[in-house]
Amino acid sequence: MKIEILGMGCPKCKKMYENAQAAAKELNIKAEIVKVEDLQQIVSRGIMTTPALAIDGKIKAAGRIPLPDEIKKWISE
Repeated sequence: MKIEILGMGCPKCKKMYENAQAAAKELNIKAEIVKVEDLQQIVSRGIMTTPALAIDGKIKAAGRIPLPDEIKKWISE
């Protein structure tokens, strides 16, 4: 499983990264969690507001910080 945090490294992006790590840890899932900070790559994926979160290539949230429980639900889908 690959979880991507799309954003330019702002505090909100860092918080989303922490929430994704917490969700994966709570579910005891080994997920690759990566930061995507390249603006061209973010825009090419259709993201206009950051931070955004993608799981296995599917955008799950943009422009807000989902809580770990919400991320856990997406991971379990």
